[in-house]
Amino acid sequence: MTSWIKYPRNPVFGGPELGTCFDVQIIPNGEGLRMFFSWRPKSSIAFTDSRDGIRWSDPVIVLSPEPESGWEDMVNRQCVLKHGGEWFMWYTGQADGGSNIGLAKSTDGVHFARFRREPVMRHELEWEKLSVMNPDVVFDEERGVFRMWYAGGETYEPNALGYAESADGIHWKKSPLNPIFTHGTEFYDCDRVGGCEVLRLPDGRWIMFYIGYENINLARICAAVSPDGITGWERLGNNPLVSPDAEGFDADACYKPALFFDEKNNRWMLWYNGRRGHDEYVGLCLHEGGDPAQ
Repeated sequence: MTSWIKYPRNPVFGGPELGTCFDVQIIPNGEGLRMFFSWRPKSSIAFTDSRDGIRWSDPVIVLSPEPESGWEDMVNRQCVLKHGGEWFMWYTGQADGGSNIGLAKSTDGVHFARFRREPVMRHELEWEKLSVMNPDVVFDEERGVFRMWYAGGETYEPNALGYAESADGIHWKKSPLNPIFTHGTEFYDCDRVGGCEVLRLPDGRWIMFYIGYENINLARICAAVSPDGITGWERLGNNPLVSPDAEGFDADACYKPALFFDEKNNRWMLWYNGRRGHDEYVGLCLHEGGDPAQ
């Protein structure tokens, strides 16, 4: 039985006025939180701020597509990381049925400019098919490298997860072990796996929260742990963690988890985009205690 409890007044962001808001990321912002998200009606990436993770400000677009580039008719599925006084944004550009990953930078976390007009990572391997997307990047202080987990495969929904490393966040070396995580044998991810967020646990292990697909239209949020973030992944025994609610805004699928540890209240907060029909809005789940693997 899952220990993640849905906030009773979900969704906490998005609705008929804003339209579909999906694949969010949460980062600390002063005394509050900043949510970067994909804004489908605008084909753009935007952010919104909150003091409590429940009530959010009006969105501000930070990156819009450049169709003339040939590879980003729309931009979405971003990961933002503050490092060395700069804000890095790795984002997904989509065009002609495919996806690639680009990079934009900012000095203030609001005004982003493309580092270059070409992708920093392209789909090129057989398992990646037409797409690399959903970058999730952390900087490993011990090793001094950027570590990226990303989804690859089909464009409508990816098939598996890969891994890459970079010294500068620009030039990436993909792991020869790719894909490092694929579909399982249980109902909750027997078809494919997608967009993830990976965190370091206090005991040194890495935990991956990911989308598990029972089929192309039915998705849940699951988790697995690894000793090094690359190999030896073991799915949690209480998977799936978050599942659709037949009466809720997420009746058909629960996608892309984003996490934050609320130290004041000793709880984990997990945001995700839930889908009912064609509409996707952002919901919140809570987990009491400091160990997200329990």
